[in-house]
Amino acid sequence: MANLSSVNLNRLLVFVTVVEAGSLTAAANRLGLTKTMVSTHMQRLESEIGASLLVRTTRRLNLTDAGEAFYEASRRIVSDAETAISAAGHDTEEPRGTLRITAPIDYGATVVAPVAVALQLHYPRLKIELLAGDRFFDLVADGIDVAIRIGRLADSGHQAVRIGSFEHWLVASPQFLERVGMPRTLDDLKDLPFVALSVLPQPLTWTFKTQGKTEQTVRFNSTFSANTAYAAGITALAGAGLAVLTDFAVAEHVAAGRLLRVLPEWELPDGGIHAVFPAARHRPKKTRVFIDELRNHVNKSEGAAVSLGPNRTVPECN
Repeated sequence: MANLSSVNLNRLLVFVTVVEAGSLTAAANRLGLTKTMVSTHMQRLESEIGASLLVRTTRRLNLTDAGEAFYEASRRIVSDAETAISAAGHDTEEPRGTLRITAPIDYGATVVAPVAVALQLHYPRLKIELLAGDRFFDLVADGIDVAIRIGRLADSGHQAVRIGSFEHWLVASPQFLERVGMPRTLDDLKDLPFVALSVLPQPLTWTFKTQGKTEQTVRFNSTFSANTAYAAGITALAGAGLAVLTDFAVAEHVAAGRLLRVLPEWELPDGGIHAVFPAARHRPKKTRVFIDELRNHVNKSEGAAVSLGPNRTVPECN
């Protein structure tokens, strides 16, 4: 029977990484090892504990029953070790290693990327990998340190910090509005060309309300759709039609006159922007400094952008 002294504990990290990455190749890339070395570690670990942990097929890896139980125990050991290491160097060293961040394409390009560059210049021992995409990455499986989530948060076991808030604006290019005329009422919107963001649950239906709390729902007539907010914004800039876009994505274009707000006295739904990260007793310093830098940047940007429109508000971050 295997005992603790007969098992190389470093192999637990390799095993956990293989399971969460989904393949030997992906685990090797994440660990900075060769695929052959990862495979050797797995073979020796199975030999050391005297049990088969993985079933290898041509397409994927599957855990055996013993592997399932061993993974859960190994994951806790690795997590506790990472927590202990992080706590030991909690505030004594500058951030180092790789910080993996995921964010929606438009927010990642306009907000996160400049903050990440400034952070990396300040901490040269820190490497940053930004994964921009309008799909949700799995924080554990994809090895994500921080995920920026726009809108309502789904229930999960992760921790979250509010970064700020956003508004939706109805916008169109000056060229488009010259062609069709500036809408004066919400009823004028129904028959005008509209650029829809197809990944939304109801991309054509939007509820507007006034400061007097009067609500009116409009169903737009889509003539063009895009599956990313960035593409929808470029399409609106090109004059394809009206579009409902986030203020952080179009504020610069509105300030420069490349896009105009349509019926700004009618408000659209707003929402929160959060940084989400795996739950831990001690948050890694690289994660903390990034979140602090991002919040400072957002606070400054929102304060400077108050004059862009009457509906703009400066949120209180907590």
